Amino acid sequence: MARRKGARMFKFAVGFAGGIGLFSGAVALSNTVEDSARLTVLKNFTSRAFAATVTSPNDTISRTRRNGVHTPPMVQWDFNWDKREPESLVRIDQTDNGKPSKEDLKSLKPTATRHLFLIRHGHYFTAGINDPERKLTPKGCKQAQLTGQRLAELNHPYTVLYNSTMTRAIETSDIIAKHLPEVPREECSMLREGAPILPEPPVGHWKPELKFYEDGARIEAAFRKYFHRADVEQETDSYDVLVCHANVIRYFVCRALQFPPEAWLRMSLHHGSITWLSVRPSGRVALRTLGDSGHIPPEELSVS
Repeated sequence: MARRKGARMFKFAVGFAGGIGLFSGAVALSNTVEDSARLTVLKNFTSRAFAATVTSPNDTISRTRRNGVHTPPMVQWDFNWDKREPESLVRIDQTDNGKPSKEDLKSLKPTATRHLFLIRHGHYFTAGINDPERKLTPKGCKQAQLTGQRLAELNHPYTVLYNSTMTRAIETSDIIAKHLPEVPREECSMLREGAPILPEPPVGHWKPELKFYEDGARIEAAFRKYFHRADVEQETDSYDVLVCHANVIRYFVCRALQFPPEAWLRMSLHHGSITWLSVRPSGRVALRTLGDSGHIPPEELSVS
């Protein structure tokens, strides 16, 4: 009797253990199938990204050799963003065999770099009803003076000093010009403050869509006017200073770096800050500083 009972207990234990093993195996198999499915999805995604970004086998080889492991970019840099890539400047109907010669391309390639210093105006009276009343505050005048000193200390051979035609930008430029007396000045209404494009993420209290429609075209036109590689005739690097506004500067930065322009409102700039971008002859763009305000003491800093 005891033997039969022991045999039944043994069979139960074996069966129970087997059930656990079967259940564990099923779970492991399920996890394996899930992992395999995820891996397949990841491979398909990577393949699509690879196909969308790699333009030639040589690109693949060069990246593989350089990195050891190929990691295709999600978005490639558009070297012809300013429509000044040498190949795009040659009229095909005036070339042999429909292809530009190496000599033609070389003659159209610039050698100088264009540096652009974007200066946000100083702190101003925001309670003003119209633009003439929105003048610089004493703090704003101090900020402009410190920014002018900083630009002079950098000692670049500045080419021209542009400013927006809004009162606060004109006054800021007037103060900066005292520290750069040899630099010619120009005004540009295209640099006036405005709403460049609907921001993402959206802001409920922001301006109506009509305002973006009207201002956006002007600010984009200003970007195309000032941001481009040097002309072939330009022999030395240029250093342009643009005194303008936060929205304009932030939009310029996004466009120049080929970031989504809708991201412009994710950044913040101090009054009197310096943003420095460089446009290389190759069409590459480098952001040297963004909203640099280290020349302004903490007690003199302001944002809005």
